[in-house]
Parts: sequence; structure tokens; C-alpha cells
Amino acid sequence: MSVSTRPALPTPPGPHGPSRDRPPRPQRGGGGWFRAVWRWHFYASFVVLPVLLVLAVTGLVYLFRFQLEPALHPDLMRVEQPADRDVVQPYAGQLRAVERAHPDATVVSLAEPRDAGRSTVVSVTEADGSGREVFVDPWTAEVLGDLDPDTTVSGTAIRVHADLMAGRPGDLLVELGTCWAIVMTLSGYYLFVRGRRARRRGVASGRRGARLRSRHGAVGAVAGVGLLAMLVTGLPWTGVWGEQVQGLATRTGSSLWSTDHGAQSEPLSTLDESLPHSHAEVPWAQQRSEVPRSEPPSPGHADGSVAVANVDTAIEVAAAQGLRRPMTVALPGDESGTFSVIGYAFDAPSDERTVHVDQYGGTVRSSYGYDDYPALARVVSQGIGLHEGRSLGALSFVAAAAFCLAVLVLCVTGPLMWWRRRPSGRRTGAPRGRLPVRATPWLAVALVALGVFLPVFGVSLLLVLLLDRFVLRRVPALGRFFETT
Repeated sequence: MSVSTRPALPTPPGPHGPSRDRPPRPQRGGGGWFRAVWRWHFYASFVVLPVLLVLAVTGLVYLFRFQLEPALHPDLMRVEQPADRDVVQPYAGQLRAVERAHPDATVVSLAEPRDAGRSTVVSVTEADGSGREVFVDPWTAEVLGDLDPDTTVSGTAIRVHADLMAGRPGDLLVELGTCWAIVMTLSGYYLFVRGRRARRRGVASGRRGARLRSRHGAVGAVAGVGLLAMLVTGLPWTGVWGEQVQGLATRTGSSLWSTDHGAQSEPLSTLDESLPHSHAEVPWAQQRSEVPRSEPPSPGHADGSVAVANVDTAIEVAAAQGLRRPMTVALPGDESGTFSVIGYAFDAPSDERTVHVDQYGGTVRSSYGYDDYPALARVVSQGIGLHEGRSLGALSFVAAAAFCLAVLVLCVTGPLMWWRRRPSGRRTGAPRGRLPVRATPWLAVALVALGVFLPVFGVSLLLVLLLDRFVLRRVPALGRFFETT
């Protein structure tokens, strides 16, 4: 290693050395800073590595979901075009087939096939409230089967990635790991820059573990940029930071999400409520946008008939409004509901747009998209696109996949480095050092600012300092185990 973590051998009392009955003082100057930062980096890993390991694995699964799920469920998700047929069946007919196959279910939404070899996906809510995705052959309108989207590999990965499938406590744990990962990344860059000469000397001399440490630093230096980007763009999902920033944005007249100014009717519903069981690519910034209501026509026209639009009408109207295909359509939930048609914007958040179509006359009740977002929502939307590896097409996809693999490498090489240098006895082997907060005002200001910006980090940091001050330093056994200076 570049700097030894073992205490120096005791020296005779004198003006230039510690007494025999006192532990050696931490090294001052650059070495002292290095050891102190290394110590924080070391202990942060206990919280960060398990969280990052889970997020990297589940993120990788989510990234490849469009390749993984069809391979696991080819009988449901893959179709072949019949030799004697060039036109797909109307979506209204496909919905009727689903209603016949699930007579007690409520049809919630329909997603167009992603390509000619894929099936139509219809989301339904069963009588017991559970959600199912029903797959229909678009060429024949044959119902191929159904499954619970939450139990698929990618569906499970999404739920684990969000909150470890543990609700609010899981969300808080993920946010805690995310906040400390920012600290760990920044401290890692400090160690990478300050320890570069020592690493080179260690590799040149063939010191045990030097090559592994050098490779860990090199991978971290590259992956750290992506890690910071992923951590910051993932914060809007968190329960504490996301809610606090949204509240601040609301008080200043902005929002992390959109506000659908076309929705003037009461009672109001939101787009995410229209798609409670769907894992379709609904624009994140629009999930809480308001949905307008359809206006039932007068008792009838001159001949007593009433014009009623269907899902095919809604898609045609939305296409005329410029929405990209394949589209996802949230179906009306009652007599006053609308067809909410969501355009394809997977590879371009700036194309996000939803058109609400009246279920009776087929007119556009409102249209809302990226250009209508508050400025903050535009920034968040672009950040979400980067976070999910889709904003820049194949480039961001490959970069996101490489980033997840790099994080996995760091999560493995970090503990392996510790294992190779682990001390004997009941000690962690943590570097000894204390940050000179009192003597460095800018450091104190930076820590306070970071604690205010990331409340979960601030609270946890305060708890760590109190634990160190009033427990570890007063219980000798714990002090020795945690290498307290």
C-alpha cells in the first residue's frame, strides 16, 4: 500500500518522539490529510459498497430489459407475421379479445408493439386488484397469455433498485448509500491524485497488492465521473431529498414534475394513476401531470346517435399531432375519462409529449410535453434520460453498461484490497488520521454545506461524529477495533 496503516514503533521519550505509554500521533501535513481522507473513504465503503453493488446489478438488468424479457418469454413477447397478412388487426379488436379472455378484469392501457416481431401489451387490473400484462398477437388478435409485471426479472430489478422492496426504510437506506457514495467518490479522487507517486513506486518494486490498488484507482478515476452523474440524477427519486427539493421548487413557482395546464376540470386525476400496473415508458416528468376529463355530448345528434371514439381513433389523432410511435394509451376509466396517448421518447427526452383525446368526439382535450415543462423539470427529465442510459442512443446505452460493470469491479477490488492487508487481531485495519476541521474553516464550511444539501448525509454524519466522540473514544475495546486516533 502507498501509506502504511500500522502505528509507528514506540521511541524513547524526548522532544522529537512520543513516550512509550502514549499512542503515536497521527502524521501531520500532506500525509496526515491523506490518512484522514483514506479513513473516511474506508469507513464509507461499509455503507456504500452493499448499496452500490445492488444498484449496479439491478441497473444492469433494467438496462437490458428489452433484450432479456423477450428471451425469457418468447411465447408471449415474440410473434411472426403470417405469410398471407400485411395489415395488423385494429387495436379495438385486440382489446375486445383481451376482455373476452379476462371478463372480470378492467383494461387499463395498451402499448403498441416496439417492432414488427413483438406483441401488443395490454395492462389490466384483475378483480382482486392485482395487475397483469396481457400479450396479444397484433396480426391475428389472438391472446398469447399474461404475466405479472412485478414478478418478471426486470420488474423485480426495478423494485429492488427503487427501494430494495422494503418501502420507506429501503428507500431511506438507498438514499443513505447514495449520499455517502458522493463523499466516497470525492475522497477517492483525492486519494487517486495524492497517492499516484506511491502507487507507481509500489508497482515498480513489486510490492504485494500494489497492482490491484493501481487498477482500483484507475477504474475509479474513470467510473467516478459517471458515478457522480448517476448519483446526482438519481436523487430526484429519493424520498427525503426528492420531496424536499420538490417542496422548495413548488414554493418558488417551479416543479421537478410537469403541471398540465390543459387540465381544468374537476375531479382531477394524474397520469400515473391512469397506469397503476404498467411498466411502460411513461415520461417521468409527466407521471404527476393532471389528466383532463371528457365532456359527454348532448343526448344525441339529429338522428339520435352519439359519436364515440376508440383507441384507434385516439392513436390516429395523436399521430396527427406529431407524436412518435410506438405509443402507449391509457384508456378512459369512466364516462368522463380521456384517452391519454403517450408518445415514444425513449431515446430523446425532448420528444416527451402526451395528448389527451376526448373519448366521445375524438377531439384533443389538451396536449402537454417537454416544451411546456418548467425549467427544473426539463433538467430533471434530461438527467433521468442519462441515468437510464437512453438519451444519446447506443452511445449512452454502452456507456451505462460499462459504468455498471466498472462499479461492480470497484465493489470487488475494494474489499479484496482490505483482505490482503487486513491486520491480525480484532482490528479493522482502518487508516489512522483526523481531518483538521477546526484548523481548516473551508473544510468545515464544505461539510456543513454538503450536509444541508444532502440532509440524510448531514444527519448520518452528525450521528457518526457523536458516536466517535462519546462512545468509541470512551470504550477502549471499541477504540482499538475501529482504530480510533
